[in-house]
Amino acid sequence: MKARIRAFPVMSVLLFASLGVTAQSQLPSPPAAATEPKTEAMSLVTQGQKLNTDGKLDDAIALYQKALQVDPRLYDAELYMGVSLDLQGKYQEARQHLAKAIELASEAQTTQSLRVMAVSYAFEHNTAKASEYEQRAFDLQSNWGKYEDAATTANELARIYLESGHLDNASQWYQTGLSTALKKPNITQPEKDVWNFRWEAAMSRITARHGQADKAQQHLATAKAMLDKAGDPDQMHFYPYLVGYVALYGGDYKTAIAELPKAGMEEPFVLSLLAQAYEKSGDKAQAIEYYQKILTINLHNPSNAFARPLAKEKLAALAPAAAAQ
Repeated sequence: MKARIRAFPVMSVLLFASLGVTAQSQLPSPPAAATEPKTEAMSLVTQGQKLNTDGKLDDAIALYQKALQVDPRLYDAELYMGVSLDLQGKYQEARQHLAKAIELASEAQTTQSLRVMAVSYAFEHNTAKASEYEQRAFDLQSNWGKYEDAATTANELARIYLESGHLDNASQWYQTGLSTALKKPNITQPEKDVWNFRWEAAMSRITARHGQADKAQQHLATAKAMLDKAGDPDQMHFYPYLVGYVALYGGDYKTAIAELPKAGMEEPFVLSLLAQAYEKSGDKAQAIEYYQKILTINLHNPSNAFARPLAKEKLAALAPAAAAQ
């Protein structure tokens, strides 16, 4: 489970800083022709990202296309073109651009591009391809000694397996995430507690999905103890999410409906769980409201990769007129 779910950050435009040297030693400014197209293209990408966030995906894609006309080898334009196309459900077309982004990525950008491609496959629950790209990112981060980053990638793959119904693979990758995180040099006890919390949180969900209600509750209790011990306020909102998740898969829809809103109503996967709880409890109107809300959130991450396609599917069945809009 990720520490916090969020959109990929806007890429920063690199600026030349003043060197503050004497006139005799001052380096010449780069030719305007070499810098202006890059700056112009990056400005278009930044504008496109804002439109993407606002749900204006066609307009965002048009700006990314313009950026690529200015700079055909712009990593950011290829990456975010793929993101917007994924959100439109145009997965094959999206992956052509994401593959190009992987080719263009610098070393520092490589793991991001690989993980974005993995998320693209998560939209269709294609775990074989998602795992291929997550594994590549994990191996790079491990080889670089970035154990915490590698552990986060392992947990991301574990979550893709979990929400795709491959529970044994999910358990194995969550275990890999924990063992990798603990390799971090000079890891503190509170950091260990957070990673142990994540392991227990994962096991509570996995056992709930297996229908093992008692075991799920035991893992929940241990997760709560780990969370209290770690004392990390950034992790606190995950506990009601876990309680709601376990309740939903245990058939306790009342508890799920009571607890899930405490985890944050702007998080698409939480909304997805809440919508399912309302649907299963017989409140179709409330379920439709939350499925519709999911489609207003334009994040490209595992959370939305699970929530968005389900919302479209459910709305097509529960509210065909609304889904067609």
